[in-house]
Amino acid sequence: MIRILCSLLLLVVTFLPAFAQDQVGDQDQSPWYSNRWKGKWISCPNVPQRDYGVFHFRKAFALEDQPTTYTIHVSADNRYRLFVNGKAVVSGPARGDLHHWYFETVDIAPYLRPGKNVIAALVWNMGVHAPIAQVTAQTGLVIQGESEREKVVNTDGSYNVLQSKAYTPCSTDNMERLNAYMVIGPGDDMDASRYAWGWQELDFDDGGWMQAQVIADAVPQGVGTDNIWTLEPRNIPLFEEKPQRLSAIRWVKGMDSKAFSGFLTGSTSVTIPAHSRVSLLLDQSVNTVAYPELLSSGGKGSSVKLSYAEALFDQHRQKGNRNDVEGKELIGNYDVFRPDGHAHRLFRPLWLRTYRFIQVDVETADEPLVLHDLLGYYTTYPFEMNAQFKSNDKHMDDIWDVSWRTARLCAGETYFDCPYYEQLQYSGDTRIQALISLYVSGDDRLMRRSLLDFHYSRVPEGMVQGRYPSSRLQIIPTYTLWWISMVHDYWMHRQDDPFIQQFLQGIAGALDWYAQRVDQERGMLGSIPWWPFVDYTPPFTSGVPTGATDGHSSVLTLHYAYTLKQAADLFAHFGAPEQAARYRKEADRLNTATYRLCFDQARGVMADTPDKQAYSQHASILAVISGCIPETDRQALTEKVLDDESLIPVTFYFRFYLTRALLESGLGDRYYEKLSAWHDMLDLGLTTFSETPEPTRSDCHAWSASPSYDFLATICGIRPAAPGFKRVLVEPNLGALNEVEAVMPHTAGEIKVQLKRDRQHGIRGTVTLPEGVKGDFRWHGKQQRLVGGENTITMDDRPQSL
Repeated sequence: MIRILCSLLLLVVTFLPAFAQDQVGDQDQSPWYSNRWKGKWISCPNVPQRDYGVFHFRKAFALEDQPTTYTIHVSADNRYRLFVNGKAVVSGPARGDLHHWYFETVDIAPYLRPGKNVIAALVWNMGVHAPIAQVTAQTGLVIQGESEREKVVNTDGSYNVLQSKAYTPCSTDNMERLNAYMVIGPGDDMDASRYAWGWQELDFDDGGWMQAQVIADAVPQGVGTDNIWTLEPRNIPLFEEKPQRLSAIRWVKGMDSKAFSGFLTGSTSVTIPAHSRVSLLLDQSVNTVAYPELLSSGGKGSSVKLSYAEALFDQHRQKGNRNDVEGKELIGNYDVFRPDGHAHRLFRPLWLRTYRFIQVDVETADEPLVLHDLLGYYTTYPFEMNAQFKSNDKHMDDIWDVSWRTARLCAGETYFDCPYYEQLQYSGDTRIQALISLYVSGDDRLMRRSLLDFHYSRVPEGMVQGRYPSSRLQIIPTYTLWWISMVHDYWMHRQDDPFIQQFLQGIAGALDWYAQRVDQERGMLGSIPWWPFVDYTPPFTSGVPTGATDGHSSVLTLHYAYTLKQAADLFAHFGAPEQAARYRKEADRLNTATYRLCFDQARGVMADTPDKQAYSQHASILAVISGCIPETDRQALTEKVLDDESLIPVTFYFRFYLTRALLESGLGDRYYEKLSAWHDMLDLGLTTFSETPEPTRSDCHAWSASPSYDFLATICGIRPAAPGFKRVLVEPNLGALNEVEAVMPHTAGEIKVQLKRDRQHGIRGTVTLPEGVKGDFRWHGKQQRLVGGENTITMDDRPQSL
């Protein structure tokens, strides 16, 4: 107990200045943000404030002239879409929690004009149907002008509001129909005859609407003592949104397919006769995340059901080859649009949809329905591909492209584990996603945001929540360790000490939670509560290895030791050497005990528990990367992991850590030969990489996009050799490849690698580093110093002379 108290005192003395800093990091503290806002949170009166509801808010105001700038800040609970003079301007807010509720800042001057103007917002609350990723208090909208000039748009009782009766939730039984965990929220059933068409336009008459109800002050972070929402500026950019045409009509039922010629390009309308039932299956050709938009006319009394799926199912509920549609059916979430007979009605769901396939089911009544157009608006976090990778194996191009598509679709206002089923941010997934972001895009803003999210999620026991933001508490103890690893990753790749320091107290608390669960007699972790998930490999029950819940799991103990060493690096860097030394000593003690109790000398691998009844690749992988195995024995153990088919196998997720073990063992050259799982997915017609091997739930899962990182970090061997990426290590692992060429973003510029391997003479090429950046090139035990600019590489494969 004395040791723990002393450690906590050391933390307070050492890191208190960092904890006092703004947790958002480098956010601009302008006067409107540091003072109390004048705008109020408003809502619709006389409605249950936490129930499902869709609301229209608007206010007219006059301007004497055309402003050059007119900056406002806007947020809502759950979500909003803002219009100015009928034009869609911005959507949000980025999901957070009630203590960190984000608002968007936008200059609306380009949408304004002299004279009368109108600002309007569509606000919706999904109530009990809300996605689990959605934290909420009640229905609300807030708008705040930047300065005195813009205060006329501040939300207060001068706004009018209408509760829309057009919307009802549908597709609320997705989990039952798909027999899968699905928590993204409901579909939209929209009745056009009950919709206030043109409500956002300048000349709309809102005379019959109610006066908005003021429900709370707008309180920024650091202000107020009785807050509903504590507001912070959005710390990530706005979404990318661009039109995306569907590629093909796979079949049509109930009409001649020739009638739909030109429909997907928007050049030809299609008339569905009265009293008809028509269905068509549309194929985007690749998985996507988008807002579908359907434009139609007429068809009073008809219905149009839009169903979305990543893949179709056969009669055995198997997906098979994703390109095949014959004999299969679409089972998925859906929306319903009910036309009112008027011309050019546009249906767009309230939230984005994930799909490769869209099935359109039309049923008309007494009037024909004209379908003018159907397309999607691709919507994701605006990552840009600033990296390149090429090799002499052209099949690698497809893995590179599909990996990046997978990563893109799994990035929104947070990282998503999967866009179709959950849209939740899990730290286990996010660690891999964040590294992909740094290497391929160079954009670290979403990584910073995710580190903060998990920091904010901490519970009193010391754990961070397994997924966050989330309206339901879920603790995955192993994922707390991966969050610590992600802090370490950020420290190695970015020079940003003030931002990192704020996490040290949380790291210490989490490691103390683990320390209290060590069986001191045996030197391994005892029983671990909550959900100690490791990997969705079938022999693990719900992803949990043997010994995790009843004690003495080598997998969990070695994972803890691996993380202790990373934490030691952090604490040593930030001026707490005694704390760092204690972590290293504890890691060594855990490694020694686990090796003694669990290493099977006869089989040459690590058992999952001391009774040596179960053996997984995971245990031996963690034994290597934690340093449990002596350096001289790591290569032999890793070769066993690769070749011993009796071991419980890793899935796509934990292959990321298998690759780390390859590098630790000097076997990085074998990474290339182990890409067959990704080639197999491509052969099955997947256009994003799936959650697990077949049969799989999700066809798009971020943790399977790791080749986007490893083509650069493992094959090309580009890795940081010092914190902040101040030094660069280039240690390629080409395997059977003869040529590689890559470009990777670095905070100081670009790292470029061009290498050719001559099997007789060695490796030749160039490595280019940003000016002022130094590093090392390593190849088969040889080393060459690298400097800023272009470095010529010439090394042979012959061993060095003694």
